Amino acid sequence: MKSQKKIKSLVLLGLMAAVLMVLAYTPLGYLNIGPLAVTFNTIPVAIAAVALGPVGGAIIGGVFGLTSFLQCFGGSALGTALFAVNPAFTVVQCFVPRILDGLLVGLIANVMRKHCRNSLVNSAVSGFCAAFFNTLFYMTSLIVLFGNSKPIMGYRETLAPGKNVFLFVCTFVGINAVAEWISSTLVTGAVGAALTKARLVPAPKSKAAAAE
Repeated sequence: MKSQKKIKSLVLLGLMAAVLMVLAYTPLGYLNIGPLAVTFNTIPVAIAAVALGPVGGAIIGGVFGLTSFLQCFGGSALGTALFAVNPAFTVVQCFVPRILDGLLVGLIANVMRKHCRNSLVNSAVSGFCAAFFNTLFYMTSLIVLFGNSKPIMGYRETLAPGKNVFLFVCTFVGINAVAEWISSTLVTGAVGAALTKARLVPAPKSKAAAAE
């Protein structure tokens, strides 16, 4: 029984990694808008976190970080510019926010499963958190690590004259982030509910089971 569960988890983990790679290297995963891209790559991270918990979320978050890092070699203008400024900081900025995102969403999904019996709601909340945390952690690391770098200062002067950091962040992510939050919430909710019905995702615990 345990080996079947382990195999099922590995298959689902591999599937989410494959989906993320497809999204990362085809037009399906990114909607490019200026220097940024609306990404749908948080969706596999959210689904992995819902299905496999913090470990699964962190692993797929790491895969997301890897695809982001590889974009720094000519695939993303901003990523390429940041890598030229500081390669080590770029590695941290690509990987740490995405791994932390998957880890926290996995924890949230586990808590939700214990307190909410609706799998659609559980998955939708996890999907929103995945996209929201990705934006929060990405922008935080960008400001902390590269806030005074030439590429970011150029964007700050253009988007938020006066160097107001909060205004810059709001302008920089803008509608991109909102689109990511909405899409991740809707898609993760639907897929998570479907996977729960297919018994590929643990069902929410009943009140009786939770009490035990």
